Amino acid sequence: MPKAVSSIPCIVLTMGDPAGVGPEVVLKALADPEIAPLARWIVVGDSAALEMGQRITGLRLTSARLVDTGSLEGSAFEVGHLDARCGAAAVEYVRVATELCLTGEADAMVTAPLNKEAVTLSGRRFTGHTEYIAELCGASESRMLLASDLLSTVHVTTHVPLGKACHLDTARILRTIELGHETMLLFGLAQPRVAVCGLNPHAGEHGLFGDEEERFILPAVRAAQRQGIRCSGPHPGDTVFLQASRGAFDLVVAMYHDQGHIPMKLIDFEGTVNVSLGLPIIRTSVDHGTAFDIAGKNLADARSMKQALRMATRLATGRRNAALPKPPERT
Repeated sequence: MPKAVSSIPCIVLTMGDPAGVGPEVVLKALADPEIAPLARWIVVGDSAALEMGQRITGLRLTSARLVDTGSLEGSAFEVGHLDARCGAAAVEYVRVATELCLTGEADAMVTAPLNKEAVTLSGRRFTGHTEYIAELCGASESRMLLASDLLSTVHVTTHVPLGKACHLDTARILRTIELGHETMLLFGLAQPRVAVCGLNPHAGEHGLFGDEEERFILPAVRAAQRQGIRCSGPHPGDTVFLQASRGAFDLVVAMYHDQGHIPMKLIDFEGTVNVSLGLPIIRTSVDHGTAFDIAGKNLADARSMKQALRMATRLATGRRNAALPKPPERT
């Protein structure tokens, strides 16, 4: 008999840095009666971190299965403080969760925040979740998309020095447009409207402030248009996000980290979700850090985690539906 397929996806969550707010927001999000029924949930972490999170929040993990990595077994750590052991544990949670997705045991993963400094203290070179997961998946490229109910933005570059980000590459810009467009289709948009930012003030103003728009960005836009993507630009970065937030566009392509992050966090900080593109698996994340200053005080806001969980289930369902055979046409 063929294996039965559940009507709801299986989503794996990482606990994040145990000394941060990750355990708290995971527990709070999964305790929401609107969230719990959306998927079958697996939490990857440590029993010690879970128990501490339960003491802080007064909540129990009742709607998910815990995969205990044992990374912190026998280790005492203090909530709200940088700890190399917690940094190493958080990376291990990501590795295990990624494996669950690659083997098909989970349909998507959602990551709670880790701390890059804590990871570095553990002796590991680490630039970010997205890059690490791409390495685990054997993916040659990845992109970061920030999405909220109001606006979505995908970045051509993210965690690189600004000087390096300004050295544009038409092929990379085009691939970013393509990946963003594909994700908008999974969101259920039939013809996503994509706006591409310029690099320079006023998108170069016809070469007055730089020629990168004409040399690199415009050729990428035209190539995307030839593929049938509803794409326009380059648009001035100081106005395109306002236009998009008012409904003119579904997706904005930003040239570098802050060009996309600043407007997204200003428009909807709590409701913005980080989505990794270019990977063979689905991964979403909260768009905030470990918040050591409030960790352990039961002040952590779980809204971003809830949005990340909703978006993971939405993308997993969209990918599943896209893979289903189409019904035969009636004659």
